[in-house]
Amino acid sequence: MRRAARNKPTDYLTGIGYDVHPLVVGRKLVLGGVKIPYEKGLKGHSDADVLLHAIMDAVLGSVGKGDIGEHFPDTDRKYKGIKSLRLLNDVRKLVEKAGFKVVNVDCVLLAEEPKIKPYKKEMCRNIAKALNMDVDRVNVKATTNEGLGFVGRKEGMVAYATALLRSAVN
Repeated sequence: MRRAARNKPTDYLTGIGYDVHPLVVGRKLVLGGVKIPYEKGLKGHSDADVLLHAIMDAVLGSVGKGDIGEHFPDTDRKYKGIKSLRLLNDVRKLVEKAGFKVVNVDCVLLAEEPKIKPYKKEMCRNIAKALNMDVDRVNVKATTNEGLGFVGRKEGMVAYATALLRSAVN
């Protein structure tokens, strides 16, 4: 019988996340838990917050807990329209139960429009609060796709994220 690994205070884990959603008329745009005025929103079962979805996958991946589709399937009506900040909080609880704490998150949003600079601080605060971590350890960046591909044609948005976790054992 194999024994479960015990966490040491020096144990660190990393994860990477990716998500993509199409832009559609008739939906609100939510990024990093912030409602952003724009003519379109992201299509999805939840609030379709592409940035938070990538972060959740990075955090889940770091502890080998699969992805958000396994934990919050789009076939389950209870997640219809749910705020991704709530799901991110649930992900934090799951990794804490596994004996880890999120140390830092770095993410990048690929979108031609809208500009997110005015909303970045609020996004970082939202992410830090949901993950129970220092806001100075959250970094949100954005870039365009220089007019190339579906992002460049303003048909959708993409987000990438990395997360570093450390053992919560003192």
